[in-house]
This record gives sequence, structure tokens and C-alpha cells, in this order.
Amino acid sequence: MTEQTAKIESRCDGCGGILVRQVNQFIDRGQLWWDAEASCASCGVGWCESFESGQPPEVVRSALLAANGPSRLRVVGPAPNLVSVLKVLREVWEVPLPQARELADELIDAGLVGTLAEMEFLRTRLRGRGVAAEVTLAGQSDPESAEV
Repeated sequence: MTEQTAKIESRCDGCGGILVRQVNQFIDRGQLWWDAEASCASCGVGWCESFESGQPPEVVRSALLAANGPSRLRVVGPAPNLVSVLKVLREVWEVPLPQARELADELIDAGLVGTLAEMEFLRTRLRGRGVAAEVTLAGQSDPESAEV
């Protein structure tokens, strides 16, 4: 199972101590999931915040990228069937066709950048449609790549 975790610290509303929010993103049973739970070491308050499928809120996603760094997904091998790539992108991100076309061009050229779980999820879906792709750590020298 592909999984990434990050911690976000803030002030506890109850006691003013440090509240630690642990956020996770993972693939389970063929779906992309995220969850979050929070706890305060000072007063002991804690709760499970969320457990949902799909894309996480931007604050969760940003924390995962900051803690773990971005990953890059790039098509490898011969030119893929563009229809297959477009179908996967539209299914996964529910984007209109023109945006899917832009993402497909980027995926085939420099690659798409996102969290490891997002890129692995997309890679698995592409492979299911016969499109070979690989996930690598995104380098700092690739500022032009599209982030999804």
C-alpha cells in the first residue's frame, strides 16, 4: 500500500497547547483515500477528523507535499493511445476535455507532479488502460511541470 503522512501543528483551542494534526494519503482497494486525526499532548483532547476517498483538502495536500516532496509521473515507452490517457485523466480528476488534453500533453512530455499516492494511483489506472508510466521523485530543476 502506498502511503504518505505529514504533521500539522497549531494551537489547541481548549488549552493553548500544541495540537498535532496527522494527515495521511494512501491507496486502498483501488481507491485514493485521505484521513486526518488530531491530538493535544497538553490536555489530551483528540479526535478523528476525516476519512474520505478522493482528493484531500488543499491544506492536507500541501502538508503532504511539504513533508515528503513531490513525485513525478511520466509516460514511458512508445507514444500512448491518447484516448486511453484522456479517459483516465477525466475519470480520476473529473476535468473537462480541454483540461484533460493539457494534462495529457504534460504527462507525455515533462510529466505531472503531485503527491506519491496521487501519482501511483494515476499510474495504476493508466496501466489498466495499457499505458506504461513511471513514478519518480520530482527534481528541483523542473519548474515548468504541471502540478495536479
